Parts: sequence; structure tokens; C-alpha cells
Amino acid sequence: MKQDKNLIIHGEVSPSLLQNLAEFQAAWCSWRPNVYKLVDIHAEVVKEPAKNTDLDKIVSTFSGGLDSCFTVFQHRTHNLVKIQRNLQAGLMIHGFDIPLEEKEVFNNAVAKSKKILSSVGAELITMTTNLRLFTKLNWENTYVTALASCLSLLQRGYTAGLIPSSSYYNEPSRLYPSNPVTDHLLSSNSFRIIHDGAAFTRLEKIRAIANSQEVLQNLRVCWQGDQKDRNCCRCEKCIRNILHFRILGMDLPACFEKDVTEDQILRMKVKGAQLDALKDTLKTAKSVGISDSWVQALEKCIQHNQLRIFLKKHLPSNIQKQFNNIKKNFINN
Repeated sequence: MKQDKNLIIHGEVSPSLLQNLAEFQAAWCSWRPNVYKLVDIHAEVVKEPAKNTDLDKIVSTFSGGLDSCFTVFQHRTHNLVKIQRNLQAGLMIHGFDIPLEEKEVFNNAVAKSKKILSSVGAELITMTTNLRLFTKLNWENTYVTALASCLSLLQRGYTAGLIPSSSYYNEPSRLYPSNPVTDHLLSSNSFRIIHDGAAFTRLEKIRAIANSQEVLQNLRVCWQGDQKDRNCCRCEKCIRNILHFRILGMDLPACFEKDVTEDQILRMKVKGAQLDALKDTLKTAKSVGISDSWVQALEKCIQHNQLRIFLKKHLPSNIQKQFNNIKKNFINN
């Protein structure tokens, strides 16, 4: 779709998957017409695999982060939702957020994930792929189709694969690559892909796992730090999650080795979905009456990033440089 080239598959493809992918393409071409084009998909054999009606087992992608931990706890414990899926395993993929050459780092992350999953009686499955090495697309736009592809490799043993949600039903105007509108269109009749957890906010997810010591000790939300088997406590995602624990009045969890400072909050550079997430964090903090100095620092950080984005969009680069001192004073004051 990015290259505007038709796709030929030398093998067998489900007709229901082809129908869903046509709709998937239509949605993304409507949302981003300047980036993606409708393409034809041709398969040598079009055939629907037999569905095992006796099988009812679900697998979910599992990174060790908040969204995936919530999905597991939602379906493996009995105090969250009325309707639960028969979730039996989590799938952790080497080659996505942790580079292939960092085998020991991945093994360390796997050990943490096993502790979380075993605490609720779920299995951990690991998989390795070099997909990210050769894709030329923006990974933030590509990862959800990569997750669905990996889940689909397990369809002989499972009837559906869950993709834990980082989107919310109450924010339909915000478009993220993984969302409850198009994720399910990566399904076939024999294996469903399900976007899970969009009805819950980040605070609700934290509340749901707050009593689990295994999660509080082994939660891994970071993908930007130098050591990708732990939380760096400096990136936007680490800072945002730490602030959510503060909003709930909780102590800093053991999975974060150090707390965040106001200076770190002030100096974050964010845009797009990250900026939206920080705005939500600020709104949530204010809605529960928190007016601490870190909330003021967060508000100033958001304003600074909005100004930076505006200047970059509307002013030539040579004029932007003249505003560097203004921006520095803005942060310091």
C-alpha cells in the first residue's frame, strides 16, 4: 500500500481474510490518502481452513507492559469483567522492541514476563522474527500488522489472538495504528484478531493490577532505554506511567528503580500520540484535584512542546533558531 504495488501470494489464503483486508485497506486509505493506496491481493489458492469447533483457547501478545498485563489479568482473574475469554498464553516476540542481537536482554525480559504470567496460571510462548530488520515502513504504523502475523502462526492451537489496547473507545477522534476499528480486520473466519481493553483508561488498568506484587516488581513499559529489559525511568513512557501511579496515591513500584524529577518532566520532547497521552495525564491529575508542583511542570512541558511543534511547522529553520533562547527561558521560568 505504501509502494502502491499489487501483492501476489504464492500459497493459500483464506477468502474471509482477503475480504477483511480489502476493508482494512479502505479504512487506512481514507485516513491517510497521501500515504497509502488500494492494492490488489492475488493468491494462488483461495481456501478457507477448517475451523476446529471443539477448540476454545485464546493467546494474547505480551510485552510485559501495562496494557498486556491488564489484558491477562482481565481474563485470568474473576473481579474485573463479567465476560471473560479463555486466555491460556501470552506471546512475547524477540525482534520487535528488543533487537535480535540482544539475546541476554530478551531472556531477562522473558524471565520477568514468566513471573507475571505464571502468577495467574498462564503460559508464556516466545517467538523470534527478523521482520523489523527489513521493513522500510515506519514501525509505529506497521507493528500491529506484525503482531497479527505472529499471532496467526499459532492458529492451529488457538482460536483467537488478542492485541492489548493502547486506544480508548471514549477517544474516537484519535487514530492510532492499533485501534478497535481496524484491528479485527486482520482476522479470518478460522482465526480471529481481537483488540482488547479499549473500554478501560490507563488509571483503571493500573488499579486492576495494583495488588499484584509480580506485576509491580516486573512491569516493563520502556522501549527507548539503553537496557531494554528494564525501565529507564527517563523516557516519556516511563515518566507518564510513574505519574499515573502518583495520581492514584501509590508508592513508586519496584519495577522503577528511581523516581522522576520535575526537571525531567520539563525537558521531555514529545509529539503526536505521546503529546496526547501527556495531555490526558495532566487532565486526569487536575480532575482529581492534584495541584502539586509536578503538575505545573507537566503543564509547562506540554505548552513548550506545542510551541515547538508550531514553530517547526510554520517558520523557516533559520528563523526557528532565533527562538532557541526564548524557548530556554520558557522552560526555566
